[in-house]
Amino acid sequence: MEAAGAGVALIRAQYLISKEQFHAYLKAERKSRNQENNQDDGEEDSSSNDQTEPPAKQMKLDGGDQVRKQGSQEEVVKEEEKKPQERKRARGQNKSRPCMKPNHYEKDRLCQSVIQECAEKCYFGSQCRFLHDVGEYMAVKLSDLGDSCVLFNTFGKCIYGVTCRFARAHLGEDYKNIINEDLVKQWEGKPLVRNSLSKELQQRLRKKKVCFDKSSEYLSHLGKPSSTGNAGNKAAGNSTGEKEMTNCTASKGNAEGVDVLPPGEEAPECLVVSEKGEAPESMVLQSSCLADASKDSTLKTIGPVTDEDVIKLRLCEKKRLDIQGKLYLAPLTTCGNLPFRRICKRFGADVTCGEMAVCTNLLQGQSSEWALLKRHYTEDLFGVQLEGAFPDTMTRCAELLNQTIEIDFVDINVGCPIDLVYKKGGGCALMNRSNKFEQIVRGMNLVLDVPLTVKIRTGVQEKVNLAHKVIPNIRKWGASMVTLHGRSREQRYTKVADWEYIAECAKLASPMPLFGNGDILSYEDANRAMQTGVSGIMIARGALIKPWIFTEVKEQRHWDISSNERFDILKDFTNYGLEHWGSDTQGVEKTRKFMLEWLSFLCSWLIGVLTSENQ
Repeated sequence: MEAAGAGVALIRAQYLISKEQFHAYLKAERKSRNQENNQDDGEEDSSSNDQTEPPAKQMKLDGGDQVRKQGSQEEVVKEEEKKPQERKRARGQNKSRPCMKPNHYEKDRLCQSVIQECAEKCYFGSQCRFLHDVGEYMAVKLSDLGDSCVLFNTFGKCIYGVTCRFARAHLGEDYKNIINEDLVKQWEGKPLVRNSLSKELQQRLRKKKVCFDKSSEYLSHLGKPSSTGNAGNKAAGNSTGEKEMTNCTASKGNAEGVDVLPPGEEAPECLVVSEKGEAPESMVLQSSCLADASKDSTLKTIGPVTDEDVIKLRLCEKKRLDIQGKLYLAPLTTCGNLPFRRICKRFGADVTCGEMAVCTNLLQGQSSEWALLKRHYTEDLFGVQLEGAFPDTMTRCAELLNQTIEIDFVDINVGCPIDLVYKKGGGCALMNRSNKFEQIVRGMNLVLDVPLTVKIRTGVQEKVNLAHKVIPNIRKWGASMVTLHGRSREQRYTKVADWEYIAECAKLASPMPLFGNGDILSYEDANRAMQTGVSGIMIARGALIKPWIFTEVKEQRHWDISSNERFDILKDFTNYGLEHWGSDTQGVEKTRKFMLEWLSFLCSWLIGVLTSENQ
């Protein structure tokens, strides 16, 4: 191997080849391929021309002049190719639309201590990363959106102060917040929104220091799925029936071997330990529970006490859900927020329910998930909907809500068709997981003092109905009501709801109330639905398209609502949104976001007017 010069790689002699030899090799390969493919002589002649360059390079050289001549034409073609791509990107949800994102306004946020006019009490002191100079903040603040602040006009005080996007309506000299004392006194002591998450409870949830006594007692009798299989689960579910668990609800109190924490000290997390894989026999279970109850009965008490702490309410003693024939606003994800529910309540909705909340997120103390449970004081009959796939999380979450918030009922979501929920075993998947479904219903019904309802679909597959098999079991497990959406998971929200099948299921559910849901867009649809024998109707997309449908059903008429009235509805929603999410930049953007989500449904009412003879 000879030494190479600078910049030349060392190559073995057997790999060296001249340019002529390389092109001769390519020529021979081309001829052999042409003969095999029986190509025309003209193609063979064209392939043998100019053998001094490789074919790939020759093609580039031959096309170079044409490319240079037609450069301007290619630019035009490229621009035309870009146009359809831009149109494709704009289809569906336009995530790149101009909007105010949190990272845009969090750079120059004002400290809360300054907003509340107590800057000297800033917890972080000199290390605070927010602005403390009001003048500096006002220099970079976005311009106000109007001269009237709904919070100041309604409650006499805007808690957002200088950060309000309508601040000039209530700012005085030196940016001081003006307060209307008369209005403040009128609202003093009146909670507008309930079921908020306190900081103390959030910290206890995050540190896992919340004790679930009733849930732990129930779950301790369930078999372990990993060791017992389906048979063990079924036995465990049966062993925790109404008769067996009725006497097993005595509180542990201060019996022998049980430590009592001093007042003010937080209780540790309750650990659920199952010593045996199989569920205990019913007689052993009853005897052990009776023994615990006898120990508790010997406790010494100070002063009069009720038996509420010792004896669990029986199913017949629970508060009943009396909503026969009432109009039920369905729990709507994203659009079924508190301002929208206030709109529907004003138009005649009798029963409202919060958006679907994931039980695991609630147990972790996530503020965004707890916000879905908030209840306005105008919602006189209100419930929350929970989603989960396992009896431990669902039972603990039900017990937590039973102790911390004010609700009239709890609904289990067994109708969610979303893949993210379905693949984890929640939503519609529970209809195929009867053992877990039973354990969830029995456990939640045991720990709740309010009625338990279930919302299901016809089934998972389009032509395989399951609801008629599940509904009798739901009644037997202790649920107070079931709501049936007349579509399967595969149908999602397409095709027509099967109200004939809903009528069959209503007969099977008796005496348990069954509400029907699907394709109720006018009062005629509501009348036809009630003739099927259901106890009531749940309205979902019909309320999104026209929230005044509740008035139409109650007054039995079509309401040809004017454009001014529809615009007033949007203004009311805006005011409700500013009250709920705030009148600062973040609250304004949230209100705009949810109003645009709702408008995607509301505008379709105009299409219905143009295509329907009656509407």
